[in-house]
Amino acid sequence: MRSKWFEYKTEVRELRRQGVSMSVIEQKYGIPRSTLSGWFRDIKLTETQRTKLMKNQQDGWAKARKGAVKWHNEQKQARLLQAELEASEVLNRITVTSDVLDLALAMLYFGEGAKKNTTSMGNSNPAVLRFLLAVLYANYSVSPDDIRCDLHLRVDQDGYVVQQYWQKELGLPASCFRYIAHDKRTAGKPTYDGYMGVCIVTCSKIAIQRKLISLYNQFCSQVSESIVGA
Repeated sequence: MRSKWFEYKTEVRELRRQGVSMSVIEQKYGIPRSTLSGWFRDIKLTETQRTKLMKNQQDGWAKARKGAVKWHNEQKQARLLQAELEASEVLNRITVTSDVLDLALAMLYFGEGAKKNTTSMGNSNPAVLRFLLAVLYANYSVSPDDIRCDLHLRVDQDGYVVQQYWQKELGLPASCFRYIAHDKRTAGKPTYDGYMGVCIVTCSKIAIQRKLISLYNQFCSQVSESIVGA
């Protein structure tokens, strides 16, 4: 019994002899690849034709990969935009008061702050330390005179250049910077672009640390007990 595509057999065999790829024929005529494979079994392509088909296939794969990368990047951007919109909605519902700032700083301190004998926090992200300073200034009457900064750098980093960076980012005078340490373990390992070491900001008022630790401990306990139960 002849297949419903038999009327195209002579035509597609001629296309194959000319070096047209099976994928192109399949897409143009809608003939299953299994049928085409049988019809083309006795057709031998020249070396030039095989080389051209292989190049076209590789170009197609490269184009497909580029398309896939573009699609994934677009999807990632869409997810990031959605996250920003959701975050904005949350912020719009919050009234920023001194208590909210205290709680936010306490939770940040929970993860990033020193827990023994000092009110201090180290980070490589200036935004984190700017927030710390902002709340200290606003809620605790702290001034730059109460702040000390220490820098922990990699061996190949210029201490003067990095200090200038942190002074500008945190809006602090040079007098706030006391100590610069270089990690000898990083010798021979180039620092990646954009990394400006870790800045440790210390406030002279230890009472702030005690309050923040007590605040995040009590808050975590209250929330966990109210949701999970004692």
